[in-house]
Amino acid sequence: MSKSNCSLCQFWHSSIGKKIIVAVTGAVLVAFLLGHLTGNLLMYMGAEAFNDYAKFLHTMLHGAGVWIARIVLLTCLVLHVVATICLVRANKAAKGKNYENKETSVASGSSRIMIWSGLTILAFVVFHILHYTTRSTNAKLAELGDSGNAYGMVIEGFKSIPVSLFYIIAITLLCSHLSHGVASIFQTLGLRTRGNAKLIECFAKGYTALIWVGFISIPVAVLTGLLK
Repeated sequence: MSKSNCSLCQFWHSSIGKKIIVAVTGAVLVAFLLGHLTGNLLMYMGAEAFNDYAKFLHTMLHGAGVWIARIVLLTCLVLHVVATICLVRANKAAKGKNYENKETSVASGSSRIMIWSGLTILAFVVFHILHYTTRSTNAKLAELGDSGNAYGMVIEGFKSIPVSLFYIIAITLLCSHLSHGVASIFQTLGLRTRGNAKLIECFAKGYTALIWVGFISIPVAVLTGLLK
C-alpha cells in the first residue's frame, strides 16, 4: 500500500478525519441546496424560464457538467451519511450502554433520529433521481422529459399526493439536519468563535427556514393549482 493510501486510511479511521469529512461534504451539500432552490424557484417565472434553465444544465460542458455534478454530489452525500453513522456509533460505544444523566440520554436519542432521518433522506434522493432524472417511475414523465418540457415534468410529478407528501417529509427531515448541521460546519472547521457564535446560529436558522419554505412551496403550489 502506498504512503498516500495509508495516510488516507489513517485520516478516515480517525475521529477528527471523519468530522472534517462530514463538515466539508456538508458544506458542499449546503451550497448545492441553495443553488438548486434558486433554480427550482424559476418555476414561478413560467415554463419558458424553467425549461431554459433545465436546458442549460443538461448542455453545460457539452452535457458532461450535469453528470460531474451528480457524481460529486452523490459521493458527498454517501460520505456524509456513512461518516456521520460511524461517528455516532463510535460515540455511543465510548460512552457505554449506561447513561448517567438525562442530557446524555437526550443526545443519544437525537443521534439515533439523525441516523434514521439521514437514511430516509438518502432514500429520497435515490427516488428523486429515479423520478426526475431517469424518469423510470412514470411513463408521462419520460414523455415530457424527452420533449424538453421540464416544467411539465415538475407539475406532473407533484400532482401525485403521495409523491408530494414524501417530498415534503424528506425536506422537513433535511431541514432538521440543517438547523444543527450548518452551525456545526463552522465549528468543525474552526471558524466559530465566541464573537460570531450568535451570528452563525442566526444564519443557520435563517438558511434552514429559507430552504424549507422554498422547496416545499413548489409541491404545495402544484397541489393547490397555483402552478399548473
